[in-house]
Amino acid sequence: MKVRIRFEKEGAMKFIGHLDIMRYFQKAFRRSGLDIQYSQGFSPHPLLSFAAPLGVGLESSGEYMDVVLGDCPSSQEIVDRLNAQMVEGMRILSAVILPEDGKNAMSLVAAADYEMILKKEAEFSLEDGIEALLGQEQIKVLKKTKKSQKEVDIRPMIYDMYVMKDAKGTGIFMRVASGSAANLKPEQVAQTLWESQGHKFDPLTVQIRRLEMYDSQMSPLEKYGEIHP
Repeated sequence: MKVRIRFEKEGAMKFIGHLDIMRYFQKAFRRSGLDIQYSQGFSPHPLLSFAAPLGVGLESSGEYMDVVLGDCPSSQEIVDRLNAQMVEGMRILSAVILPEDGKNAMSLVAAADYEMILKKEAEFSLEDGIEALLGQEQIKVLKKTKKSQKEVDIRPMIYDMYVMKDAKGTGIFMRVASGSAANLKPEQVAQTLWESQGHKFDPLTVQIRRLEMYDSQMSPLEKYGEIHP
């Protein structure tokens, strides 16, 4: 049985890297008693995969992982049994059952929503800065590869961006490309915005949170499954 699980990562857990999160969930599944399945072959490993790695220091309420289970507990039981193993800063939000031929989350991801809350007031008008940035036909930036740097136009990768104000304070919402085909980090967008206004971006002055991940049709990854009663 294929299951897609949505979870939250915040607080001190935002400093734990992707590989350690993978190991953490492998242990959590074993302790929960859920019948996680393993690959065949010389070196079996849990059939567990994640939609997209989250950068260290970022929080999220829209993380996804896919897992294969042998038995068929209810969605609520999966959530409850895993939450009983979670530490502070980690919380299972939902579990849906996927079709047997359903694609894994990693192959589906095409976009993601982020909110970036400012810890101190920006030195320029965010509204004017965003309007000017999005008004450009091209936004060329240098992106680092493993061996070098290359110039990339990130304008087609920014799908939406605006100033938001709520109880958490002033911030920026952005929907950007995410996944294997095209991937744009929210930190890169913020740095480009600040530099376009003649200022240096300090990542320590903001808190970034991933809100949701989508496929190429902008459907949330959770929509591919159904709640199991």
